[in-house]
Amino acid sequence: MTVTTNSEKETVFEGEKLGRTLKPGCVVALYGELGAGKTAFSRGIAEGLGIGASVTSPTFTIVNEYPGEIPLFHFDMYRLGSEAELFDIGWDDYLDRNGVCVVEWSEKVSAAFDAETIKVKIINTGENSRRIEINCREAM
Repeated sequence: MTVTTNSEKETVFEGEKLGRTLKPGCVVALYGELGAGKTAFSRGIAEGLGIGASVTSPTFTIVNEYPGEIPLFHFDMYRLGSEAELFDIGWDDYLDRNGVCVVEWSEKVSAAFDAETIKVKIINTGENSRRIEINCREAM
């Protein structure tokens, strides 16, 4: 599925629509250059999950946890040096915690994802416009 957004608000809304479809154990891998809108899309996913907290980029902490009926584990792999570091911080444990894992800069840890991973590519197409490509089996 491909959609075009023309504002940050629309990008958040598309994330929210996806978030409403997610179940415990889902992994969403986000791809896109710096400033593409990955964190805005993640905010939308949180809203779709019913999480009222303010979602921010976990660049310096690697992962932010947001409690909810279905918790959200928001990862940022930008500063990771290798895929092995993801497993060192407990990736497998997060997968077992019945939440939703959203991963920014997924290209750095592609071996961590299985065939069920929802892959979202966000592409800048203008100052405020984005093309969002969502590839998944069950969501939406």
